[in-house]
Amino acid sequence: MQPEGLSIGLIEDDPVMGGSIVQRLELEGCAVHWWQSGSEALKAHGKTFDELDLVLCDIKLPDIDGEAVYRSLSDAQEHPPFIFITGHGEIDQAVRLMRLGAADYLTKPFDFEDFLSRIRENARGRKPAPAREPDLGVSPAMRELEALLQSYAQTDLPVLITGETGVGKEVSARYLHALRSSSEDPFIAVNCAAIPAELLESEIFGHEKGAFSGAVKRHLGYAERAKSGTLFLDEIGDMPPALQAKVLRLIEERSFMRIGGEESISFTGRIVTATHRDLSGGAGGPEFRQDLYYRIAVLTADIPPLRERQEDIPWLMNRLLENAASRHNKAVRGISSKAEEAALAHGWPGNVRELRNRIERAVALAGGEWLMPYDLFPDRKEEAPSAAFQPLSEIRDAAEKRQIERAISETSGHLQDAARLLGISRTTLWEKMARLQIRPERPES
Repeated sequence: MQPEGLSIGLIEDDPVMGGSIVQRLELEGCAVHWWQSGSEALKAHGKTFDELDLVLCDIKLPDIDGEAVYRSLSDAQEHPPFIFITGHGEIDQAVRLMRLGAADYLTKPFDFEDFLSRIRENARGRKPAPAREPDLGVSPAMRELEALLQSYAQTDLPVLITGETGVGKEVSARYLHALRSSSEDPFIAVNCAAIPAELLESEIFGHEKGAFSGAVKRHLGYAERAKSGTLFLDEIGDMPPALQAKVLRLIEERSFMRIGGEESISFTGRIVTATHRDLSGGAGGPEFRQDLYYRIAVLTADIPPLRERQEDIPWLMNRLLENAASRHNKAVRGISSKAEEAALAHGWPGNVRELRNRIERAVALAGGEWLMPYDLFPDRKEEAPSAAFQPLSEIRDAAEKRQIERAISETSGHLQDAARLLGISRTTLWEKMARLQIRPERPES
C-alpha cells in the first residue's frame, strides 16, 4: 500500500533534508505542507493541521524544539500523529516523546523505504492493522513495556532491565534481541550469580592456552561468541567488583582481551543487563561501581511483579498450559474456573517462574482433562473451599485498589493525572477511592 493521497505536514529547517523529503513524498502522491521553524508550524495550527494525516517533525529546530511544538499542540483536543526525526544525540528525548503519545521516531540518516513504511503505518485515517497477539502480557504495564522495548530496538545502546526475581527479565531481553537481530545473531545469556567468581571472567572474556593452571587450550568467552548479537548479563549486581571494571571497559572501548592474551578483540554486539537489586545511588551495595551503573542504565525497563498485573495471570496460564501439555503429551483441555480463581487469589512471590513451575507440575501429574485448584496448589488440597478461595468481588477490589494506589504514587498525589493514567474520570476516581478507603498521598494544591 502506497502513501498516495495523504496530506503530510513537515517541520524541518534544513533546506537540503526538507527538500529531499518533500520531493520524495510528492513523487509518492502526497500533498506536503512544509514549515521551516516551530513557530511557523504553530501559526498554521487550526484548519490546516486538522486536515493533515501525519506530521513529520525534526527535534532540533532554529527557534523552539520539536518537543515544545508537540506539547503545544497536545493541548488541543485532537492533532495528527507525529513522527519525529532525530540524530543519535536526541534518542532519549525521542523515547520520552513516544511516552507522551508521539507515534514514532526516525534517526538520521534513514532509509527512505523504511521512512515510507512508517508513514503508511502511522498516518491518521489509514485502515488499522489487525490486532496483534501480545508477546509479553495483556496488562497495560506489559503492553507499555513491549512498546518501550520496540523503541529501544532502534538503537544499540546498553539496556538495564530491573524487576523481582522470576518476573521475566530474560524473556524481555530475548524479545528485545528478536526485534533487532537477525536469526543468525546469537543471544548469549550469562547468569552472573550462578557462575563461581573465580571462573566468571574466563567465561565472559575467554582465555588463551596456558593462561593459568588448567588452561589446556584456547577458550572463547561469551563476549566473543555473542558476535553482533546480544550479550545478556543477568544478575549483574552479583558480579565481583574486579570484573565490573573490565565490563565497564568492554562497554566504553567496545573491545576486550582474553585472559593471557595480548591481542585486543573488537566487540560488535549489544549489552543488555538485568538485576533484581536497586543499583542506583549505591543502594545495590558499596561493591557495585556507580560508573558502571551509569553505563549499563543508559536505557532502562522495569518489570512489575505478577501480583500487580493480575490481567496477565489467566493469559500466562493458558499459554504455559498449551506448551506444557504439548511437551508432556498430555490431553489436558484447559484450566477450570475454580483453578483460575485460586491463581488470582495467590500472591505469586516467585512471579512468572513460580506460575510456570506450578503449571508444569500440574500438567505432568493431572488426572483429568481440566486443571483444578488442587492440581496447582496441592498443599491446599485439604482446605475447605471457603478457606481456599476469595470471592471474585474481593479479588477485583484488591486489584483495583493496588492500581489506584500505584497511579496516585506515580503522579505524586495529583488526582487528575492519576485518573488520566487509569483511563477514568476524576469523579469516578474519587468514588472508587471512597469505596476502597484510599487516601491521597497529599492534598492537591
